[in-house]
Amino acid sequence: MGCLSEQWPGGKENSVETPVESTRERLLNVAEQRFGEGGYEGTSLRAITVAAAANIAAVNYHFGSKEALLRAAVSRAMAPVNTERRRRLDQLEASGRPTQEQLIRAFIEPGLELVMRRGERGAVVARFIGRIAFDPSQRIRELYAAESDPIEKRYLAALQAALPHATPEAVGFGYVNMLGLLALHQSQALSRPSGIAPGVTVAEDPGRLAEDLIAFLVAAFDRGLRP
Repeated sequence: MGCLSEQWPGGKENSVETPVESTRERLLNVAEQRFGEGGYEGTSLRAITVAAAANIAAVNYHFGSKEALLRAAVSRAMAPVNTERRRRLDQLEASGRPTQEQLIRAFIEPGLELVMRRGERGAVVARFIGRIAFDPSQRIRELYAAESDPIEKRYLAALQAALPHATPEAVGFGYVNMLGLLALHQSQALSRPSGIAPGVTVAEDPGRLAEDLIAFLVAAFDRGLRP
């Protein structure tokens, strides 16, 4: 059991922030926020350009279209997550056959680490990814999948190898539910009935949330999958 910032090389991003954002950066930042709040279909390009102090011509110049803007925002947000998931999986497989707990931890922690690595914008980025990953539109889900599918397929295969007693269908079921739970916590869209303690959120303590979520998922994969 370790600290998220200790396990991710370099801790927070080491990039030097400029005092004035470029038009492209402003558009990406606003797109993350607006798409995370209203989804793709519920967010107009005009709302993004107004909030970013830009215009449609700037979107066309830097990205080409609203969908291309979304693709660029997803790519920017997911690139460090995919890189870290790949690094951890390579390391685990180089050391032998990883356990299900090791695999679940290596997958979950980078997704929640978004909050810590992006500083004040961390919660915005996490909400954006959680929302887009399960957007009602199949086309938008496919756009997100294009940025994450290669490494996710490797994790699914590794989990199947770590759980030889379970059928591929059962492992796939557990894997999809793992993705769903992570996305719900990232998007902060997980509602709780009255009378239940609110618990910790990804914005408040991503490290503690990671430990709680990993423990729950390990138990689900260990005892909840049919042979």
